[in-house]
Amino acid sequence: MDGVKIVTIGGGSSYTPELIEGFIKRYAELPAREIWLVDIPEGREKLETVGALARRMVKKSGLPIDVRLSYDRREALAGADFVTTQIRVGQLAAREIDERVPLEHGMLGQETNGAGGMFNAFRTIPVILDITEDMRELCPDAWLINFSNPAGMVTEACLRYGAVKRVVGLCNVPIHMSREIAKLLGVGADRVNVTFGGLNHMVYALRALLDGKDVTRRLLELASDPERGAATMKNIMPARYEPEFLRALGVLPCPYHSYYYLKDRQLADELERFRAGETRARQVQKIERELFELYRDETLDVKPPQLEARGGAYYSDAACSLIESIYTDRRDIQAVDTRNNGAIAGIPAESAVEVSCVITGGGPVPLAVGELPMAVSGLVQQIKSFERLVVEAAVEGDADKAILALSVNPLTPSDSAAKAVVLEMLEAHKRYLPRFFK
Repeated sequence: MDGVKIVTIGGGSSYTPELIEGFIKRYAELPAREIWLVDIPEGREKLETVGALARRMVKKSGLPIDVRLSYDRREALAGADFVTTQIRVGQLAAREIDERVPLEHGMLGQETNGAGGMFNAFRTIPVILDITEDMRELCPDAWLINFSNPAGMVTEACLRYGAVKRVVGLCNVPIHMSREIAKLLGVGADRVNVTFGGLNHMVYALRALLDGKDVTRRLLELASDPERGAATMKNIMPARYEPEFLRALGVLPCPYHSYYYLKDRQLADELERFRAGETRARQVQKIERELFELYRDETLDVKPPQLEARGGAYYSDAACSLIESIYTDRRDIQAVDTRNNGAIAGIPAESAVEVSCVITGGGPVPLAVGELPMAVSGLVQQIKSFERLVVEAAVEGDADKAILALSVNPLTPSDSAAKAVVLEMLEAHKRYLPRFFK
């Protein structure tokens, strides 16, 4: 049959309208015949709301795209060409626990870093691995494009333990950084080429070219200028680095590096908000309520601009670009999470890295960046050790390994603190962690 079948698991997400918009925009190159939006029964209201908006958007476009809703992922997966995953196991209530418990222990709480990221991985990895088992049976040639957080650890798990090999992880941070870099340079994004290397939420802009000329040093000077403001994400405190630090570092950190390079300020900021009864999870719940109120408007047939406040702007657009490039063998360059295969020296070949890649019909081919600068390689190696231990603990249901993983994370003050947080969070998330309670 002509056209492409795309399945989105977690279809009731507030991000889905951006995904639909992306497929509509790219229909000439990526003819989406069917788009299946899949969710769990508990997400019925959201899926029905988002699905209705998606159908209105498609109707307005006049394109022959069939949008289908399902609560049976096996029904949806049969014969799929591309599968995208954007799930949040335990929904935002679980995210609030991920943020709250570490902060109660005086540690940073965040959905992809430290203890919060680890427990998000514990809940998510088994579900994604089950999806790969279904894919091996029902659509073995399909590509899995994951942007469920923590994307790097989920991709690591799929590459090492998944039942299918066509797996790519995706994050909006590199595309966000590219746009911010172009803005700092005062030019259009099409004139800037950025080489990225590192890990998910630990990626660096290693080199920036403007019209083919290396402007990395100039970029670092601009990035440290307080008059120009600091590039950040919706959910992270602006990172203002000392000019001397950035010049010596020689590469541009991503917004999430503030958790590591500015952890005293980041922790103080989060604790202040937490004591005032504010967490990012609660902010997102409020934003989502407002978004779904908009989505219920039966006259709405476009992606509302308010969606960018959600914090994951460009996620879905990046996913659509990636899928289009694989489908058309475009061979453009995009930063994705993929198997290292020697691209970054010192990281196991089978492990996930976030790196600029040539996107081919056979998947991402990472650009060889070699050794990372000495000043950043140690931190990257430490986080990769953390990620690998987290994945092993998630697959094995090993609480001791979970304590070890959190202990080696630089956001954790001691092994005793790690133990206290792990035991409390295991109990808090017990219903979503059957492997730890078998």
